[in-house]
Amino acid sequence: MTKPNFKERVLSIVKKIPYGRVTNYGTIALMAGVPRGARLVGGVLHFNMEEVPWHRVVNRHGFISTKCLDHPKALQRALLEQEGIEVSSDFMINLKKYGW
Repeated sequence: MTKPNFKERVLSIVKKIPYGRVTNYGTIALMAGVPRGARLVGGVLHFNMEEVPWHRVVNRHGFISTKCLDHPKALQRALLEQEGIEVSSDFMINLKKYGW
């Protein structure tokens, strides 16, 4: 049996983020075995958003940092708020309260 590749590991990890919680790109990269691969995680999520709860991933400061026109900050904010996660007017999330 072959070892899952980075993409498969990232998708598997993101699927495990509990409802009402968030984590950051760097943590996922570390868990997937590529400690400095936070930007790679963003790329994987961008092209696989239909498969995973991508909206539960934010930057290391708790900021919704997406710049994608197809999946804008307002959409990510709305999805997080539907899960009961408080998002400030400047798109920040309290990682101590909502972090996974």
